[in-house]
Amino acid sequence: MNQHAQNMIHWAERVDMAAAFRWTARLNMHEGVANHFSLAINDDGTQFLMNPNQMHFSRIKASDMITVDANDPTTLSGPNAPDPTAWGLHGGIHRLVPHARCAMHVHSIFATVLASLKDSRLPPIDQNCCTFFDRYVIDDGYGGLAFEEEGARCAALFDDPRKKVMIMGNHGVLVIGATVAETFNRMYYFERACETYIRALQTGMALRVLSDDVAEKTAQEVEDYPEQDLRHLAELKAILDGEGSDYSA
Repeated sequence: MNQHAQNMIHWAERVDMAAAFRWTARLNMHEGVANHFSLAINDDGTQFLMNPNQMHFSRIKASDMITVDANDPTTLSGPNAPDPTAWGLHGGIHRLVPHARCAMHVHSIFATVLASLKDSRLPPIDQNCCTFFDRYVIDDGYGGLAFEEEGARCAALFDDPRKKVMIMGNHGVLVIGATVAETFNRMYYFERACETYIRALQTGMALRVLSDDVAEKTAQEVEDYPEQDLRHLAELKAILDGEGSDYSA
């Protein structure tokens, strides 16, 4: 099977990923030509689509995605080799966390500010913050760039299937999910929640923190809300299509 035929098999997934990259850039949640999104395309998750090495999110098209095999280190020496830190972090996730079909890692401003605080917990002070109540892990063992050893260490922290956000201390945020739409939606609202919390701290006023019971009830209600993630991504693609974007090329 030639490369074009292989690309067409997962074309819808490539289009979704490209839209997510474009919108992440528009929201200024990108990091220049760094950071990566990945999406598993085989049963055990070890083969995945990913953005090319050091291409700006605002230019990525569906046809640009590379295919990476987490069990094949020779991938790193091929003509379309991924960034070594992308291999380390995303390879570790897809190799060791099978329920993480999609993984998105960014250094978005407010999530990274939260990750830089001595206390990186996100208290339930509004509805968006409640969404993540008891549903994130905090990595307080940052050890440098996410090469293979660091990637495996981070992957081991996703040992509770309910927790799909990693607040990467001194680093950024890593979000996992079952689909591009679910994962992007989660990443978007986590950044919104972080912004609300950081701006609330900036006032210097006491915080109105909701009870654990209300926070958990709200989180469950959001999880049960039908198709919000699918509609969110569909609307973003409709906006891009209306603008004549080439993301789906």
